[in-house]
Amino acid sequence: MAKENSAFPTTPETPVSEAKGAPPSRPLKPALARRLGEEPVKAEKKRGRQRYVEKDGKCNVQHGNVRETYRYLTDIFTTLVDLKWRFSLLVFVLAYATTWLFFGLIWWFIAYCRGDLDHLGDDAWTPCVNNLNGFVSAFLFSIETETTIGYGHRVITDKCPEGIILLLLQAILGSMVNAFMVGCMFVKISQPNKRAETLVFSSHAVISLRDDRLCLMFRVGDLRNSHIVEASIRAKLIKSKQTQEGEFLPLNQTDINVGFETGDDRLFLVSPLIISHEINEQSPFWEVSQEQLRKDEFEIVVILEGMVEATGMTCQARSSYLVDEVLWGHRFMSVLSLEDGFYEVDYNSFHQTFEVPTPSCSARELSEAAARMDAHLYWSIPSQLDEKVEEGTEKGEDQEEEKEEEKKGEDQEEKEERNGNLTNAESESKV
Repeated sequence: MAKENSAFPTTPETPVSEAKGAPPSRPLKPALARRLGEEPVKAEKKRGRQRYVEKDGKCNVQHGNVRETYRYLTDIFTTLVDLKWRFSLLVFVLAYATTWLFFGLIWWFIAYCRGDLDHLGDDAWTPCVNNLNGFVSAFLFSIETETTIGYGHRVITDKCPEGIILLLLQAILGSMVNAFMVGCMFVKISQPNKRAETLVFSSHAVISLRDDRLCLMFRVGDLRNSHIVEASIRAKLIKSKQTQEGEFLPLNQTDINVGFETGDDRLFLVSPLIISHEINEQSPFWEVSQEQLRKDEFEIVVILEGMVEATGMTCQARSSYLVDEVLWGHRFMSVLSLEDGFYEVDYNSFHQTFEVPTPSCSARELSEAAARMDAHLYWSIPSQLDEKVEEGTEKGEDQEEEKEEEKKGEDQEEKEERNGNLTNAESESKV
């Protein structure tokens, strides 16, 4: 979205026109007036980023300086199918009108060279084509021959071999023109481009937590009751890049994983689905925070492909999201509700989002913080256990020391008692 820059008036304290004297005789141009300070500077709008793919899926790419235009003619069928409807109808009409006029002119030329036009009322003369009396009748006979109408009024006779050969050529060429043009129109009518218009994408993409991980999400839905068979979803990040060698890559395409490894990119698109891209180490948004997202410039292109159930033809729908269309800290409203015997989808809430608590840091910083927290818990629990074990061992050692001291005291008492008994016995023996 284009943002307006703040306007600052550059009017000096003393206008230049008064300092120089009389004002100029003719009015100044707006740019010169702003430079001289006679007109305040208006807010200039900042040019928004040019989309690579429009919201309706059209690609903003035009091919210029194509010199090998003959390649379009080598694939004339695809060229006619790719034309706009007004040009396709013009080619369709011109193809038939040109062949009718061309063969009508040849039929008139044969009648003129044989002298059929000079014997119009002669019953004894056998013309090449009965009742052909001018160019208009020859043109009508050409139309009847090529379209196999055959009104029966103008018919070819067996006395005109050149007319028989021309009749065969016109019948063959007319069948080829008819098959080619009808085939082009049929393919153009049955193209699944209109089917893609009933495949809708959410107007915004969101970034929020899902299972404690930052995820980029958008929603897709199908408005028809006939389903898209073998539906698959892809996403591309369109962003300019400069390589380590200094090469600048404009509109570089980087794949965004939306479940290719797990099979989540294969959709059963019966009700609206939220497509999620987990921002991990392989994601291009691994180091993007909320503040960096506002300053960055990129475009996310999403592509939904599948086969139309009614016709079996492949259909592709596309959309894109710019930086301003990616909402940080939002989540999609629920659109599915259970009714009496069926599920109902409310498409009024398809594009609606609501804010949810989401960290503003990048997924890398969030992962590092979670790793530090896990490491702290991992080391704190064993340390507490070690402290308890150490306390237990210290208490055990103290108790053992007390027991040893008690034993030593008991042994000392026993020794003293023995010594006392021995001295008493010796004294009694002496007496």
